[in-house]
Amino acid sequence: MIIDTHTHLFVDAFRNDLDDVVKRSRAEGVEKFLLPNIDVESIPDLLQTAEKYPREMFPMMGLHPTSVKEDYKNQLEIIEKTLFSGKFVGIGEIGMDFYWDTTFAKEQEDTFRTQLRWAKELSLPVSIHIRETFDEVLRVVSEEQDGRLKGVFHCFTGTFEQALQAIDLNMWLGIGGVVTFKNGKIDKFLDRIDTRHLVVETDAPWLTPAPFRGQRNEPAYLKYILSKLADIYGTTPQEMACITTHNAMDVFGELKSFS
Repeated sequence: MIIDTHTHLFVDAFRNDLDDVVKRSRAEGVEKFLLPNIDVESIPDLLQTAEKYPREMFPMMGLHPTSVKEDYKNQLEIIEKTLFSGKFVGIGEIGMDFYWDTTFAKEQEDTFRTQLRWAKELSLPVSIHIRETFDEVLRVVSEEQDGRLKGVFHCFTGTFEQALQAIDLNMWLGIGGVVTFKNGKIDKFLDRIDTRHLVVETDAPWLTPAPFRGQRNEPAYLKYILSKLADIYGTTPQEMACITTHNAMDVFGELKSFS
């Protein structure tokens, strides 16, 4: 069994052929899908998708950093109510992102810190989005880490030193399509990281691995990520699938059923 620890199968890109996407994924051994939320508007589609596939799809609840705007407190209120009254395997997608805009930098940090505290209160893992903000995210997680936080640095694209810092904070590294890119860089040092710190993800429909870069991503393409990891570690894709599945369950639990 392979677990896609970060995929957005509830978005419009999959509205017309989700059944076929799931069938192709199953054919490649991908049997569990973790669905991180985006914002208040995405909640209905997220929950409906999880309810349609209760044994395969497991939702998280959170407010994505690029969704943090003037109304972020109102959004957080709705996210909190949904989180504390529902059944979720984690809190995500949360974090900080200064790639496009730093207008709401302070608000992003406030939102991130609030959701980390929810994670500690509910004993749930987190899925952390980081873009042009590694130092900021590292500082906040370090300040909030009291032994109760664990989770994934989603779409890890940092340096070897940053990987070690994440691991020291009780975080796993989410390895996706970037590892297959010619300019992805992380393939140059990953073999220095113990495989017990890795999970795999697609971030579908985005970050499609080679050889399909530029097309819509889907969980079936995890095989290309696992193949690349096998090359890096000198093992087989099947062994990497076993290792990363075990790691994913260490983070998120056994994932039996959403219903």
